[in-house]
Amino acid sequence: MGSFSPRLPLLLLLFSFFTLLVEVVTASGFKICAYNVERFDSAKASDSRVLHTVKRIVSRCDICLLQNVVDSGAVKMLLASLNRYDEYTYQSVSSKSLGNSPADMQRYIFIYREGNVTVMGQHQYQKQNAFVRAPFAVQFQSKKTAIKQFILVPLHSGPSQAVQEIDRLYDVFKEVSKKWNNTNVMFLGDFHAGCAYVTRADKKNIRLFNNSNFSWMIRDKVDTTVSSDTNCAFDRIVVHGKPFLKSIRPYSANVFNYVKAFKLPKSKAQEVSNNLPVEVSLKSSALLLQATPLLILISVSAIVQSFLSAL
Repeated sequence: MGSFSPRLPLLLLLFSFFTLLVEVVTASGFKICAYNVERFDSAKASDSRVLHTVKRIVSRCDICLLQNVVDSGAVKMLLASLNRYDEYTYQSVSSKSLGNSPADMQRYIFIYREGNVTVMGQHQYQKQNAFVRAPFAVQFQSKKTAIKQFILVPLHSGPSQAVQEIDRLYDVFKEVSKKWNNTNVMFLGDFHAGCAYVTRADKKNIRLFNNSNFSWMIRDKVDTTVSSDTNCAFDRIVVHGKPFLKSIRPYSANVFNYVKAFKLPKSKAQEVSNNLPVEVSLKSSALLLQATPLLILISVSAIVQSFLSAL
């Protein structure tokens, strides 16, 4: 009959403890991103260096909004690259081609991790002449986040119409929140909400600035561009309501400077885009957050006791 090692319970407890820590770290980082990829088409995606950079940016996010996507072929190439090497399975949901001229038709694309989030509905805003590229709203659901269902609404504004288009997002909010009976709405994208396109004086004409229920997560003085010649907060994230705001991890709204993170020369980075991605993280489920400190305390206590008894 084999002998029983007193160290076995200790090893099992250590394994359980580190498994718990891994689960906590994984659950705490649900990231939503928005990135203007600047004329992202099949030809651009065929450049392996460009595709690799875009893949690295997208793979950091549970949901990533891509703007300025010219054709679906580029998205297929990106998804194939993501799903070939990444631990997650990625899917996409796309708007139709949007724009005022055949030479400048673009799509909004949401790429998301299939196991972490589910698409519950989608809605194309239809009001004529309100936007150059009308918002394409998507309602998502996740078991991993404190807020279970939320709506993401993208905007890539026409630069000369930025003030009017950002203001009209309030009308989009009313429509989608009524459609899904859900006021947990986040607007995100390249609004051109800075420099000469949207000045301090312009803000009085924008309801999303004047209504205190909307929180601007990316501040006015942040630079969301790659070029050294510009310092503008074009790309933004705006959240409606206290419940959604409370579900966001403090200080997680940022610009991701992939030029520095990936150690790219600016000339190479600008071959991908002159815009930097913006991002924000949601808190994990309340149950997990409440249980975690107690579970860790119990695990540590049990490990210490087992260690002492094994001596």
